[in-house]
Amino acid sequence: MFLILKYVLLGISLAAPIGPVNAAQMDRGIKYGFWQAWMVGLGASIADGLYMLLVYMGLVSYIDTAFMKSFLWLFGCFVLLYTGIETFKKATKEMSSEKNYTVHVGKSFFAGFLMSLTNPLTILFWLGIYGSILAETAAKYSFESLMLYSGAIFAGILAWDFTMALVSSSFRKLLADRILGAISKLSGLSLIGFGVYFGYQGIAFLFF
Repeated sequence: MFLILKYVLLGISLAAPIGPVNAAQMDRGIKYGFWQAWMVGLGASIADGLYMLLVYMGLVSYIDTAFMKSFLWLFGCFVLLYTGIETFKKATKEMSSEKNYTVHVGKSFFAGFLMSLTNPLTILFWLGIYGSILAETAAKYSFESLMLYSGAIFAGILAWDFTMALVSSSFRKLLADRILGAISKLSGLSLIGFGVYFGYQGIAFLFF
């Protein structure tokens, strides 16, 4: 039981660092409520699960190449810049009108999925951390235990995404419209900042 809890906490610690997905979840929760924020997190979690599977199957080495990293950095740059600019533009409108506006949950899910899937840091994260856990666990425990502990990591990621969706949607009810608008603008600027960083890394991989 202690080991399972340890891996759940590991999953939470993997999802908790501030990044584009957390910024997008905060923005969606503030603007549209719990379900939209939860869909962003769920989409990102599915991408994480896909990378976990690739690491387990040993296929991630084909993605962890200079060309693919460069492609993912630049494509991630495009996704984040587009999302960040759209977020900032919408935040300039009155929050009262935004509260009555909804977007399709599939759009939020796909946004979270793309953000995580095109983040090369996600690859390095799972290759370095989950890869080492996989090697250690496989050497000590059975296949069933390996699946159980991997599931515990994934449960931790889902728990963090659920918490982020709950907290951000609560802000929507508790804070004044002007403050919510300012937070939404900051989320947009944060996504743009991550996009610029991704673009720089992609160009660096190509030319340096």
